[in-house]
Amino acid sequence: MEVHYLERMSFKSNSRSRTHPSPVRPSRHSAAVPESDDPESDSDETFHDARFPPNEEASLLAASNTTKAEANTLFSQARYSEAISTYDRALGSCPNYLDYEIAVLKSNISACHLKLEEWKEAVEAANAALDGLNRIDPSPNTASEGAGNSRDGSKGGSSLSQEPTASDPDINGVVELAEGEDDSAALEKLAVSDARRTDISRIRAKALMRRARARASLSGWANLAGAEEDYKILASDSRLSSILPQSDMKVVRASLRDLPPKIAAAKEKEMGEMMGKLKELGNGILKPFGLSTDNFKMVKDETTGGYSMSFEQGAKK
Repeated sequence: MEVHYLERMSFKSNSRSRTHPSPVRPSRHSAAVPESDDPESDSDETFHDARFPPNEEASLLAASNTTKAEANTLFSQARYSEAISTYDRALGSCPNYLDYEIAVLKSNISACHLKLEEWKEAVEAANAALDGLNRIDPSPNTASEGAGNSRDGSKGGSSLSQEPTASDPDINGVVELAEGEDDSAALEKLAVSDARRTDISRIRAKALMRRARARASLSGWANLAGAEEDYKILASDSRLSSILPQSDMKVVRASLRDLPPKIAAAKEKEMGEMMGKLKELGNGILKPFGLSTDNFKMVKDETTGGYSMSFEQGAKK
């Protein structure tokens, strides 16, 4: 039985803030400065940090959370289209550098699209959720195609992967005390960081599950193979598999059993269609020379799945 569940937004903040340019909603404390003093320069503008002051950020986040609660109610009433638009309004209130909170909303939007059987939109929303989580805590196995860059263009940016201190432990949990920082404060900050990693793993598992279901429903060789890869990650990563309910893990195991023959059939079908189109194109090119693709015999290698070609002069034209 398919189970969908929504995630409550956490108000725990990262112990170390990160900054991103905010082209959608810059705060009044930000400013754009051209890279060149030349007024005719066509170079891109460079934006300074665009974070809201703490009080304003908290107010925006509270407003986003209130709207999100409305969307959760709409979801529970099976009003999925209205829930999507309400989650979008929650995104509009949420500062766009809060990757975790945005990932939660995107994952919930993916759940709505699944209910509506809007598979492509479900994949896109899940991709956005996973990309946001990867900016906080990089996990290359769960990135969407072409992902890996942070909003400022750097590779694999993460507030959890900077120089380790008690305020910002590294990914392995190794802590170096900052000067003047006592042990109790360091342990408290480490506990908050560990709790945030648990939150990230939970949302990552849900987003992966939703993306896998949508990909499997889209069908096609690439989509089915992508679904299988998502299910493999969920099955092999104990941090993720321990989070999902048993009903979802049954779906994971069943899908890993059922998908391989479907992938093989889809691959064979698409390869056949591709070869048919190539043959049609080839006949158009060869016809002026009194030849056709029948002069070229294609033989499939059953071991590798590849093809070899030989020329037959006397073949029927």
